[in-house]
Amino acid sequence: VQLQASGGGSVQAGGSLRLSCAASGRTFSSFTMGWFRQAPGKEREFVARISWSGTITYYTDSVKGRFTISRNNAKNTVYLQMNSLKVEDTAVYYCAVAKLPFVYTPNEYDFWGQGTQVTVSS
Repeated sequence: VQLQASGGGSVQAGGSLRLSCAASGRTFSSFTMGWFRQAPGKEREFVARISWSGTITYYTDSVKGRFTISRNNAKNTVYLQMNSLKVEDTAVYYCAVAKLPFVYTPNEYDFWGQGTQVTVSS
């Protein structure tokens, strides 16, 4: 089982990035998929999650209205569209998969990708 995150990079504040996370080794179409991030010296924090059907999404308050999570089950891929990026969004972003619904703590997620760096400059 592998999760491969990509799409990170360096942008100026106000810019946009789209992260992708491709899963391989098994199908995750029935699982919750989520994004977390970890800034230097800080704990890993929840960013967004999406239900197996793609119809239910949930975001941490700081990204609501700016980030959009989506998924393509046919491609076993989850996306995170990040708009209006802020300096405080700078972190390593991780995708993860959970067998249970409505989960948002790292311990509740079962599989993790390797992370992709997002750097936002002022």
